[in-house]
Amino acid sequence: MAYASEEDPASGSDESSSSGEGDASVDSATQGVDLTAQQDQAAGSKTGKSKAKLDAEFSELYRTHLRDVYSYAYYRVGDHHDAEDLTEQTFLQAYRHFERAQRESRGRPLRPWLIRIAHNLAANLYRDRSRKPSSPIDDTTISTPRTTEEIVEGREELAHVLDGVSKLPDDRREALIMRFALDMDNREIARALGRSEGATKVLIHRAIRQLEDVLREGGNPR
Repeated sequence: MAYASEEDPASGSDESSSSGEGDASVDSATQGVDLTAQQDQAAGSKTGKSKAKLDAEFSELYRTHLRDVYSYAYYRVGDHHDAEDLTEQTFLQAYRHFERAQRESRGRPLRPWLIRIAHNLAANLYRDRSRKPSSPIDDTTISTPRTTEEIVEGREELAHVLDGVSKLPDDRREALIMRFALDMDNREIARALGRSEGATKVLIHRAIRQLEDVLREGGNPR
């Protein structure tokens, strides 16, 4: 059974490659989610859980998956400010549907549900602005101490790969972001994209093959 807000909530292990400014952006996104909006939900509980318990469970969900949602949003839209806004809206949407999602998840992890919300919001952002990001990443992703030569080489290679990813069809790009940026398994990706596991496996395989072809045609960035 699909989660409550997986239909289109936008209209209705933590991984991140960002640090430095990226961490500051995550902190900014943290401040942006107004958990006081939970007061509006106090009278609506149908599960028998107390307001305090629901708040505590949602806060734990927020802490656990904030970085994943922000990372997905950033790779998806390519801009820190937009990623912060998308992260904020994702958790606000998630809270509105939190109780129902808990009931219908039957104990399954809620990360794919959160990413599905972010996915729908990002799609709306593209439709509203009729544009796509020109560059999906910037220098803040270079986080570990390295020599100048290694940093320059790493930036060139990463920029080359991500430029190739940006040329893929939307569904293939989404699958690769979830698989390699968020380290989601096929089952999670399938739930996030609303596909079967078999179809998701094929999608990822084809995305990797297409990306390899794009990178070969583009040549070596060095």
